Amino acid sequence: MKADPADQMRLLDLQALDSRLDSLQHKLASLPESAQLAELVSRRGDIDAQARDAAVLADDLERDRKRADADVEQARTRRERDQQRLDAGSASPKDLERISHEMVSLKRRIDELEDAELEIMERLEAATTMRDDLAGQRDDLDEQIEALRRSRDEKAGEVQVEAGAVQSERARMVAEIPDDLLALYVKLRERHGGVGAAALHRRACGGCRLTLNSADLADIAAAAPDQVVRCEECDRILVRTPESGI
Repeated sequence: MKADPADQMRLLDLQALDSRLDSLQHKLASLPESAQLAELVSRRGDIDAQARDAAVLADDLERDRKRADADVEQARTRRERDQQRLDAGSASPKDLERISHEMVSLKRRIDELEDAELEIMERLEAATTMRDDLAGQRDDLDEQIEALRRSRDEKAGEVQVEAGAVQSERARMVAEIPDDLLALYVKLRERHGGVGAAALHRRACGGCRLTLNSADLADIAAAAPDQVVRCEECDRILVRTPESGI
């Protein structure tokens, strides 16, 4: 392939722009805030799930407490009614005996119900405390996440502005490079880790960093200025400059 030496030199400028774009894209993808956000969002999801479970448990225990309280109240009401009948003295001896036994049973039942209610209330208090604590942690994480998002978006915006300027400069430069030379550069760049063209600098390839042997250097020195030469080691386009050393 032949190409004007000036167009070949433009490839080095284009390569510099493309390398800068690659660097900016990597910077954008690896912002520290992005990794921190992912960690916080994951933690927030775990805490949110725990908070929901604690809220469900607290609701269940609150229903159990109300039911236990109703059972205690019902037993107390019945015992008070029996006490009133005893105090009235109108019951027969047989009924008095039955009522007395029933009141003993009701007292025992009330004690059991109150113990059960107390246990439920203790569990409810623990569940409510956990629910509120987890909700507080979730709110704190929400604030951290929002702050990180603002910081990430600000830094990403700066990178995107710079990338936009580089892309504009690249578009201008691409328009000045012949299509066949550009197509070869793009193909080699995709094949060789983002570097399609490199300068021959002091007898070394700027792409693979290897010093060319004497025979290869002699062939390059003998090639016409418009001949597009390639590195024998890495196959990239080699652009000759006044500092090539040939």
